[in-house]
Amino acid sequence: EDFNATFAASMARRGHVAFLSQSGALCTAILDWSLRENIGFSAFVSVGSMADVSWGDLFTHFGEDPNTRSIVCYMESVGNARAFLSAAREVARDKPIIVIKVGHTEAAARVAASHTGSLTGSDAVLDAAFRRAGVLRVDTVPELFAMAEALGKQPRPRGPNLAIVTNAGGPGALATDMLIGSGGALAELSAQSLEALNSFLPPHWSHNNPVDILGDADASRYARAVEIALRDPGNDGVLVVLTPQAMTQATETARELCRVSTGSSKPILASWMGADAIQGGQALLNDAGIPTFDSPDVAARAFALMWRHSQSVKSLYETPLHADEALTPGGRARVEEILSTARSEGRTLLSEAESKQLLAAHGIPVVQTETAFSEDEAAARARSIGFPVVLKLFSKTLTHKTDVGGVELDLKDEAAVRAAWRAIQSSVAAKAGAQHFLGVTVQPMIPRSGYELILGSSIDPQFGPVVLFGSGGQLVEVFKDRALGLPPLNGTLAARLMEQTRIHKALLGVRGRKGVDMEKLAGILVRFSHLVLDQPRIAEIDINPLVVSHDRILALDARVVLVPHATPAESLPRPAIRPYPAQYTWKWELPNGASVTLRPIRPEDEPAMTRFHASLSEESVYFRYFSPLRFDQRIAHERLSRLCFIDYDRQVALVAEKVNPENGVEEILGVGRLSDLRVESGAEFALLVSDEWQGKGLGTELLRRLISIGMAEGVTTIRGRILPENRAMVRLCAKLGFEIEMPPGAGEWQGVWKATR
Repeated sequence: EDFNATFAASMARRGHVAFLSQSGALCTAILDWSLRENIGFSAFVSVGSMADVSWGDLFTHFGEDPNTRSIVCYMESVGNARAFLSAAREVARDKPIIVIKVGHTEAAARVAASHTGSLTGSDAVLDAAFRRAGVLRVDTVPELFAMAEALGKQPRPRGPNLAIVTNAGGPGALATDMLIGSGGALAELSAQSLEALNSFLPPHWSHNNPVDILGDADASRYARAVEIALRDPGNDGVLVVLTPQAMTQATETARELCRVSTGSSKPILASWMGADAIQGGQALLNDAGIPTFDSPDVAARAFALMWRHSQSVKSLYETPLHADEALTPGGRARVEEILSTARSEGRTLLSEAESKQLLAAHGIPVVQTETAFSEDEAAARARSIGFPVVLKLFSKTLTHKTDVGGVELDLKDEAAVRAAWRAIQSSVAAKAGAQHFLGVTVQPMIPRSGYELILGSSIDPQFGPVVLFGSGGQLVEVFKDRALGLPPLNGTLAARLMEQTRIHKALLGVRGRKGVDMEKLAGILVRFSHLVLDQPRIAEIDINPLVVSHDRILALDARVVLVPHATPAESLPRPAIRPYPAQYTWKWELPNGASVTLRPIRPEDEPAMTRFHASLSEESVYFRYFSPLRFDQRIAHERLSRLCFIDYDRQVALVAEKVNPENGVEEILGVGRLSDLRVESGAEFALLVSDEWQGKGLGTELLRRLISIGMAEGVTTIRGRILPENRAMVRLCAKLGFEIEMPPGAGEWQGVWKATR
């Protein structure tokens, strides 16, 4: 039933958009505007300061609501960042979430903070968080609802290329400018399409995209042109523009567009320009699920944003390459030693040498760096390394060495090294004070034949640790070519992060220069993101420059700052995305003595999961999924990615794997899953073991470990559904303390484990 508990006098029209707002006054204004624009809602929610409800709660609720196709939000504060990201990532894959978040400027951010009483972080970090969650951010209220309509009614584009069919040149040019400026691209017409269009269009048509079919175009001409555009493989969507001219049939053209677009896998947008003359056509298009826009430039931007959103969501679930281990052998002990030394000396700033040792422990290549505490020692270190060398200030208090004359480059002999020692010593004494000079570091002079990058991290007050990548060097703060991302990263996310920078194209190779090994560079970003999460007492890291070329990646300088040592563990920065729960990793032995590793699933496991499903019998599949499921259905990327890309805050899946002795490849023997970790009614478990390894205790061990994970996560009840024929699973659950019952009319057993037993 309709229910209105807001300050608004009017009732919202029924529709499929859930509107959520932190501003009650804005709610009433938008409601009034929506009645004029004929926009309907599945829910219209004014949430205020959100004292007892979070964005995560709302996203989860409307994500499960069958009447909601898209979710739009006016947001002043994020609140619980981890809950927000967790729920948004879960929902955005199936239903678009579009947000206006105020605070692009510092003044607006202060107004929002005073309004909601909430902490606000960096706007750039917020954009990075939205990208990581698959949330689309827009700038205006009309754009908010335009995108909700477009994404809610039309398929998502598979690429950025748009075909435009219009009866006037000016609107086509207007749409083209906005399309390209918004990140889209104008599709090229194929030779077959050009030939087909030439066969019926007047001689003076545009012979290009935009397809200008001229002002006397009737409904039939529009329909044939749109049909050809939809068939052309070179585009990913079609925008149809109509201007009301003397010969224009606005309503009949709309009817024909509805007919030819039926069943299209490409998004179709329409701009029926004008007012009274086109209202009938607009109504037909809207009723048929074709979004209409008053202006073609707004429609073109909508398509570009649809593509950006589609790319963002898709990139979250691209199968990454297998990741290397974050720490080198012995690295953890060395890192602990470095941090312990700084703590005992009361320092929060690591020296350059300590910073590089910490990076090296995490597998990040650093230039050879030796410390010298006298002029003679500096000369000896230089001879050992080999000329030319670089001398840099060694200090435990100063971070910006160049500012105090603390760097001397390209020293070609011992005399130059000795002169450099004295020059650095006197310059530091004059500009900062003699007490800051403790000696120098000596390192080889590395040719600057590649590119200088910056790789760093800092703490955002809302989202915790943030990774920065971009153009480096002394002018880093001038060019500001950088991109931000939330850890942890995998290879795919690291690649997408680098693609956001202007220097990315140069790294691929330009003007005869060989490109950088981008896979290797992405791997370094992945290891760096693991370092940031592994060391929660690090407040800032600055690697600048990170020199890269076709044959080398090397950190030349580094700075690490720690949080104050008195900070208690519970007050340390918390990552917005829960890291991989490596603590849930165990070794176990099969009856034949073979070693099996039980660990949480990773996105990189998708290929191994495909091989695992090839080992299953039809009966095992039926027992797990309660219905037959073909092999090609089980291994489809869309499905497997949902199983491998999981939110560890919401569920945990354990894989049991061992090395195949014949080929040395890790193979998955079984999978146990614990879902709905945060649901009050209890978590749900599921087990699936390869037929070859059934009856050997593996299922028992997987379920026992799932129970221990549930207890560690605060779960008090675990449930499982079991088919009556699956007697082995019934026995297993009973053995581990589950109560087995068959509710009346259920047709299946239910096993219930309770922590209070």
